[in-house]
Amino acid sequence: MTQPTSGSSLPRARSLLTTNCSILDSAPNQPDIKPIRGMFSKLSRSLKTAAPALSRAVHVGTRPASTAASKLKTDLPLTAEEVYAREDRYGAHNYHPLPVALEKGEGLYVWDVDGNRYYDFLSAYSAVNQGHCHPKIVAALNAQASRLTLTSRAFYNDVLGAYEEFITGLFGYDKVLPMNTGVEGGETACKLARKWAYTVKGVPKNQARIIFAEGNFWGRTMAAISSSTDPSSYEGFGPFMPGFGLVPYNDIPALENALRHPDVAAFMVEPIQGEAGVIVPDPGYLTAVRQLCTKYNVLFIADEVQTGLSRTGRRLAVDHEKVRPDIVILGKALSGGVYPVSAVLCDDEVMMVIKPGEHGSTYGGNPLACRVAMAALEVLEEEKLAENAEKMGQLLRSELLKLPKEIVPIVRGKGLLNAIVIKETKDYDAWRVCMRLRDNGLLAKPTHGDIIRLAPPLIIKDHEVRDCADIIQRTIMSF
Repeated sequence: MTQPTSGSSLPRARSLLTTNCSILDSAPNQPDIKPIRGMFSKLSRSLKTAAPALSRAVHVGTRPASTAASKLKTDLPLTAEEVYAREDRYGAHNYHPLPVALEKGEGLYVWDVDGNRYYDFLSAYSAVNQGHCHPKIVAALNAQASRLTLTSRAFYNDVLGAYEEFITGLFGYDKVLPMNTGVEGGETACKLARKWAYTVKGVPKNQARIIFAEGNFWGRTMAAISSSTDPSSYEGFGPFMPGFGLVPYNDIPALENALRHPDVAAFMVEPIQGEAGVIVPDPGYLTAVRQLCTKYNVLFIADEVQTGLSRTGRRLAVDHEKVRPDIVILGKALSGGVYPVSAVLCDDEVMMVIKPGEHGSTYGGNPLACRVAMAALEVLEEEKLAENAEKMGQLLRSELLKLPKEIVPIVRGKGLLNAIVIKETKDYDAWRVCMRLRDNGLLAKPTHGDIIRLAPPLIIKDHEVRDCADIIQRTIMSF
């Protein structure tokens, strides 16, 4: 039997069969009806046999039509519990959010679905350095969105070149390769380093090595987790990327020993390790990294996705030691949290090893992203947010150091990238502290169990820092 080609044929056939059988059953005094009934009986059995396959075809080949009712349902206000339940039901369980359901952000603050206001002390992992929904960045987004959003890199557009000129001039590099997310920036840097090693340094084919610091975090792609020392990132996802090596963070002798290998292409490092718990290296560490990379003809890759763009009190965190990496990776605050934008900066000797067709992204360098990024960078410069981060960070740490040492034994950070370590007991831990901070109007998130990052938008003012320090003090003392 030939199966119907349309997903709607099965219901229609069943309808016709039912109608015809009803007519036949009701027809009086029809002695010649039996053969016809037999024919329909065989048809019915055939349709029942075909039904599972047809049902699968219908399920795979069509989508349920949107209805006014379903649209209205998604637009209805939800309680916080309903927000949690819906994400739990329909979303992958690859995150463990703090239970607060946010619906609005402005500047330093966010509001939940019940109208409660909170200080944001995570800043979307430093993506909203400029504050939530900064009007200049949003205006740039809206203006460009109504004009031209995406051409792909198959064609030129009138914004990309302006952005490239602007960002390379600001950071002092010959070229930029635009991407979308921070982890794409890291992947791009690794590809550049390998290609440079083969074409410039003379490393044998497929033998290039890239060295990373233990405790690093730059995303969750296969390459990123291949460099990780955190089992929660890599466990269950092997086999891993070859040619990656590890050395302890903040350990110059170990780094020099690794860089002696002639096949090493690059050393990729965060100037301050954010996800590891805001681990600040010893003074002079970055200077020594620069010297060693130069000595052994190895590229120095600075992962500034979280530490860059004014977060630590300088335009880049490496600026604290006035060193110039060979490759800089930017992301997060490059758009002020408005749109995914990342970038890789380097000079021609490195960038020009990549030829047409060897690397790219459909969305990388799109007009919308470029316009947003320029506005985001202008805000950082015009509002002197690096300078503010330096001053407010010093104030915040001075207040945090007043916390009882038996509960908070360690305070560390630079600029407005800071962390406290909670000494866990049966009565409290970092998660419970963050839950109570939430109840007191401040949002933060633990990392690595006992560490709480404290990183507000860089627009925070003196009196707001003191108010937040008071909230943290009262929360800690309430246990």
